[in-house]
Parts: sequence; C-alpha cells; structure tokens
Amino acid sequence: MRNPIGMIAIVYLVLLALVAVAGPLMIPFDPNEAKLSNVLAGPGDGHFLGSDSAGRDVFSRLVVASSVSLGGALLTVAIAALVGVPAGLIAGYYGGWFDTAAAWVSGLLMALPALVVLLAVRAVVGPSMWLVMAILGVLISPSFYRVVSGSVRAVREELYIDAAKVAGLSDARIIGRHVLTAVRAPAVLLVAGIFAVGVGIQAILDFLGLGDPSLPTWGGMLGEGFYNIFRAPWLMLWPSLAIGITCIALTLLGTALRDELELTGDRASRARAPWVPLQPRPAPPVVHGDHASEPPLLRITDLAVAYPSENQWTTVVDGVSLTVAPGEVHALIGESGSGKTQTAWATLGLLPEGGRVVSGSIQLDGEELTSKGAEELAKLRGRRIAYIPQEPLSNLDPSYTIGFQLMEPMRVVGGMSKDQARRRALELLDRVGIVDPERTMKSYPHQISGGMAQRILIAGAISCNPSLIIADEPTTALDVTVQAEVLEVLRDLQADLQVAVLLVTHNFGVVADLADRVSVMRAGTVVESGTVADVFARPKHPYTQGLFEAVLDHAPTRQPLTSKTEARQ
Repeated sequence: MRNPIGMIAIVYLVLLALVAVAGPLMIPFDPNEAKLSNVLAGPGDGHFLGSDSAGRDVFSRLVVASSVSLGGALLTVAIAALVGVPAGLIAGYYGGWFDTAAAWVSGLLMALPALVVLLAVRAVVGPSMWLVMAILGVLISPSFYRVVSGSVRAVREELYIDAAKVAGLSDARIIGRHVLTAVRAPAVLLVAGIFAVGVGIQAILDFLGLGDPSLPTWGGMLGEGFYNIFRAPWLMLWPSLAIGITCIALTLLGTALRDELELTGDRASRARAPWVPLQPRPAPPVVHGDHASEPPLLRITDLAVAYPSENQWTTVVDGVSLTVAPGEVHALIGESGSGKTQTAWATLGLLPEGGRVVSGSIQLDGEELTSKGAEELAKLRGRRIAYIPQEPLSNLDPSYTIGFQLMEPMRVVGGMSKDQARRRALELLDRVGIVDPERTMKSYPHQISGGMAQRILIAGAISCNPSLIIADEPTTALDVTVQAEVLEVLRDLQADLQVAVLLVTHNFGVVADLADRVSVMRAGTVVESGTVADVFARPKHPYTQGLFEAVLDHAPTRQPLTSKTEARQ
C-alpha cells in the first residue's frame, strides 16, 4: 500500500474489476440493440460515448466488453498456471524421467505458432471465445513451467531443504511450504504478464473478426473503430485506452508485487521510526605501532550500518572507529555476526539490499566515501580499493576462462591493450605461485582447485595497483596446507607492494602471521584495538580475553584411547 506505482495499478484494476462485475447490471442500454437513427451518432441523448456504425451504445458495449475481455484473459491465466506450475514444481524437485518428458512437451508447445493454432481451432470449433482462450492457456503454460522449474532447481539443493527432509517432512509439505515460497515472486510476476498477453491475444483475434460476433469485446470494438476510422475516428479511442492502460497496469502491479515478495526496491522509505544508536559510542581506538606517525590511508570514524524493517531499524554495526595506515595490515577480528564483513562492505560501498550507512564517516586518503554515489564508488573499486572474497570458486564466472576474467578488469579499469593485459596476467599468475600460467589462463574455474582460485583472485586484486585491499576471510574455505601457502603469497605481495590491507578474519593464527594491528569486534562495535603484540600479550577487554581463552593451543592433550577391557584392568 506504500508503493505508489503498485497502488495506482491496484486502484485502476479494482475499479476495472468492479465495472466488469457490476457494470453489465447497470448499463443504460442493451449492448446489442441497434438503431438506425443512432448510426455513428456522437455523445448525447443518454449515449455518453456516442454510437457505433450499427447504432449500438458505445458505453454499454465498452462496459460489457470489459467483462468478456477480462474473463477470457483470466481463463487463460488459470489454465496456464494449473498446467505449468505443478509440472514445474514436480520436474524441478524430482527431476528424472518426468523432467525430461515435461521439458520435451514444453519445447514442443513453445515451438507451435500460437496464433496459427488458434486460427485453426476457430475454424474447427467455430467462434467460441472461451474455448480459444482455454487452448491459449495450454499453449502458454510452458512459460510457467520453465520459470518455476528453474527456480525450484536453484533451491532444491539448499541446506534448509535437506534439513526439512532430515526432520521427516513429506515431499508434499516441503514443496508446498519451502519450495513454493522460492518461486512465488517470479510466478506472480508471470501471472500479471500472461494476463496482459491474454488481453492482447484476444484483442488481436477479435480485431481480425475471428471472435464471437455476439459478444462485445475490446478487440471487436477496436476493429469496428478501425473500419470507420475516417468517418468516426473517436470509436478507436475507448477500446485502445482500455487495452493499453489495462496491460500497463497489470505489468506495473506484477512488478510491485514481486518487489514486495522479494523485499526489493527502496526499503529505506518504509522505516518510519528514526534510527537510534544501540549503545553509547566508544572512543576511537588509540593508534600504536610502526605506522602510528603516518597519516592514515583509511579512516573509519563512528560508523553505523543499519537495515530497515517495518517501523524499526536493525543495527548491525554501531560506532566502529579504526584506521589503516599506508602499507599496514589491519586485522578486524571477532566471532561470526560481530559486524566485520558489514564494515568491509560499507567501505566498499557494496552493502546488501536495504543496508545503509546511517551515521559516521569513511575516508580513503582524506576523501569521504559515504557521500559518494554508486557511479563514483564504482570508479574507486578496482583502481584504489580491491577485494579478496572468502569463497574463491563462487566468485569466478564458470562461463569464462581464467585469462579472460583476469584481463577484463585490466583492460576496462587500467586501460591496457589486450597484449599488455595478457602479459600482465601471466606475470601476476607467476608471482602468486601458479606453476603453469599459460595453461591456467586457458582453464575454466571448474578445472582448477580452491587454492589456485584464491591465488587467482589475489592476482586479480593487485592487478590494477590499488592502495587498499580488503580481504574477507581469504583462507576460510581452504585446508590447512593451502592456507599456509596463500598466507605466504599475501605476506610476500604486501611486503613487496607496500599495499594497505584490511583483513577480516576470525582466525588468530592469520592475525599473528599477517597483521600489524588488530581491532576486536563484538556485537557491531570495536571493543579493543592496538598492535598485535600488545593485544595478544595483554588483552584488556573481557571479550578479548574470552576469545584467547577459547583457543585450544594450550589445552591439555587427551589421553590415549583405550578399550573397555583395558580400562577395567
């Protein structure tokens, strides 16, 4: 109700539905009553919109035509959804022979020329509008099938589906409760689109004179007006407006409903209550260490990030302050959910949908980032700020080779030629420890290991010589041996290039290996900050002390495993 475009569309369609349902009971004239004295007469004498070439009242016919046209389109949507949605759910969830057969039938129906088929049906069964629209629903049902089955395939391997199976839920309940929610948004959008298609197809058939002449329809009235365009051009106006505005309203309503179901669009305007800090802000941490005398490259001051929901804000970062000097590695450590990644995303200007920096400042080399627009921030990413993600294989496009994905940013951002970018890519792959750069350049992501993928992303991050790299859990998805190799690569590159690094991690070993300074986060706030040596040797905050106490490095080893017989002896 707060979406203005959706609201306008709803109001129009509700009024149109009321006209279609109640209008035929309230019209002033019989829509099929012809009077020679009223042929092509203008408005007047009770005829609000005049009369057509047979002397029939245009207003009465337009009202009844609304009922017929909308009823035919509704029949098309109902048949298409009843055929396509269940087939898509079953095929997408189970796969197997049903998926193969349904895909074959779907391809066959989509290959058929719908208008030609409808014309053939009309020639066989006569001018039956309802039967023609029902057959159109069958012909258009593959649209539902393809959208629904594709959406189901995308979610059927999700862990929450496996959890539902393990919990003992039946397939019918899983599909109806968990899977159907994943396809509702595209299905709703498709309903509105197919409804508009049904209105348009019916209008085409009636315009060509292939509909039932005894039923007033928008297409039939449009054909009547076109035939008399030189004598009474205004006859085309009313059915044209009805068809055009209805199709536009259906499209806009479908988009608005999709936005609501997927929680997309401008959600910030929905939060009526002002944002309020969760707690008193801590003072900015004191800088110590080798880089203390240098002006900071990155300065984050009193940063707060929040997400709006109905009438309230959810604050995920509250009062974070830290600095990163040129050539320094600053680690941001804390438990999962402490706000580390949200701080990194805010610095990159890539907060998820709805997230906003509601307070504070982020300055890169003295330049304020929070006031910049999306286009200005896009120009900084890659050039001055680079990013190393925690899921290497998920961040490589499976459709393109490694070489293409490495070279493209250098050509677009760095302005290099193809040959220059290729030489630079080979040099970077060799530098990060790739054994055969030429072969790797020609490989696709599925042909390389996770460790190689992470090395490639590191090479891509430094390819355009940024001054700051944000590394978000760069070794989490790797085994211990590969972690050590990747850390060595990061350490060597950082030392050679003297690039500043904001390292997001929950691993104390990574912090001790790479970082100069560390900030400890808890519940969206920095609770302690200082040099790695100071924080590790003398943690002051109880939360930091608790984190160190949870480390198992100094825990007593377990006793050797013994059998029950040995234990009794």
